[in-house]
Amino acid sequence: MRGAAIPTPRLHNMPGMFFSAPQKGTDHSLLDDKTQKRRPRTFGMDVKAYLRSMIPHLESGMKPSRSKDMLCADEVLQWSQSLEKLLATRAGQDVFRSFLKSEFSEENIEFWLACEDYKKTESDLLHCKAEKIYKAFVHSDAAKQINIDFHTRESTAKKVKAPTPASFDEAQKIVYTLMEKDSYPRFLKSNIYLNLLNDLQANSLK
Repeated sequence: MRGAAIPTPRLHNMPGMFFSAPQKGTDHSLLDDKTQKRRPRTFGMDVKAYLRSMIPHLESGMKPSRSKDMLCADEVLQWSQSLEKLLATRAGQDVFRSFLKSEFSEENIEFWLACEDYKKTESDLLHCKAEKIYKAFVHSDAAKQINIDFHTRESTAKKVKAPTPASFDEAQKIVYTLMEKDSYPRFLKSNIYLNLLNDLQANSLK
């Protein structure tokens, strides 16, 4: 009798984390609607179980060139030095994003990442991408409206009409400061961060 096949773990199926590539037909900056705001009561435990199961196997499924991106305790410890260091790595962005999701404020890092990507956009594509970011995060009726003042919102709207790579700089700075002063300190005290750091430190002693 043929045994049942053991499914290969896939990053995008793991709970609570955002390691997946954008789904077909879905714009990266326009992901989930408000129905995804619902979180299971076991969210924290799910993340802890996810981290414990994936830390020794992060390299599986990755291309050889990405092996250097393996998490280590020293790297995760550096995240506590500044928000800049946390957001400097893809792993840091993903873990911080999972924390913001638990607080229902993931629109902040999504907007910040969208702005970082926008700055690298070729000039002939600026208008299209600027419109998408504006409608997703800045417009008064945006599904993922960021918390910025009226003046900045109006100023950004004008800049989008004749977009440049700096069109969202003012709004991005406000959102960054909000994360730095508000969410980031709580992140460093959260189970999501502490469990990951503790598990990595324990793993390095084996």
